[in-house]
Amino acid sequence: MAIKSFQGARKQQAGATDSTPLKVSDYMTRDLITFSPQQTIESVMQKLIKHRISGGPVVNDKNELIGVISEGDCIKQISESRYYNMPMHDKTIEKHVTMNVETIDGNMNIFDAANKFLEAKRRRFPIVENGKLVGQISQKDVLKAAMTLKGQNWK
Repeated sequence: MAIKSFQGARKQQAGATDSTPLKVSDYMTRDLITFSPQQTIESVMQKLIKHRISGGPVVNDKNELIGVISEGDCIKQISESRYYNMPMHDKTIEKHVTMNVETIDGNMNIFDAANKFLEAKRRRFPIVENGKLVGQISQKDVLKAAMTLKGQNWK
């Protein structure tokens, strides 16, 4: 007696082939909200709130990555400002930026990037090409990539 399969043939979806891995560059955000070292802490906080983001890259006038500023960095400054009773309305973020930021290669497989998020415990990784900031990948971007594979094999 022949064994019958109840699973039909799977239709190959456009753009998703086994030989083409999902790259970080396919899902990274290219239109970034960036900050400059000369911005005040208050203006950064306003931008974070307005755009509903938890942080972002800090770049110089040549679009070279200097570091990252986050809500946590701002909260730390609020706390120190209160403790030392020093107003922060004119303080710039220059000294509060997290330097030596780990970046991700845009050609990295999205699942390798997911693993890097787990290991590094970061919310976002900048992508730099030829010394210039070209994008950023977030944990949410990895989730979006996974949802595009819904119902397919995880390769």
